[in-house]
Amino acid sequence: MPDPVNPSPTPGANTTTTTTGLPSNVAAALACIPLIGGLVFYILEKQDQFVRFYAMQSIIFGGVWFLFNLASWILHVIFNVIPFAGWVLSAFWVFVSALVHLAFFVIMIIAMIKAFSGVRWDISYIGPMARKQLGEV
Repeated sequence: MPDPVNPSPTPGANTTTTTTGLPSNVAAALACIPLIGGLVFYILEKQDQFVRFYAMQSIIFGGVWFLFNLASWILHVIFNVIPFAGWVLSAFWVFVSALVHLAFFVIMIIAMIKAFSGVRWDISYIGPMARKQLGEV
């Protein structure tokens, strides 16, 4: 007779737990939060390579996003200093920057969905770097 307190999991459900106690797919999806989620799960998770991959990919992706913000801020300041045409260049850069941020956000959401569904998905250029860092080449 099955235990009424702990019913058996449904077929196909991801029952693998991580060192954090979370199911592997949930931990990987949370690790997709750029930088913070990646750092937390990379430090806490020592065994599950699926979670560690998404954590490392998130760390690299978050670093790229941070560097883009830094470069964007510097470029924006430079454009504001230019007399006459600077405001046009600055306004154009604000538009381009918003599009890039939207693309970063969409990539983050796609990575979270893929991780939650249990699929290992490489972000172009960043995924192979994460594999290399983890020694999975």
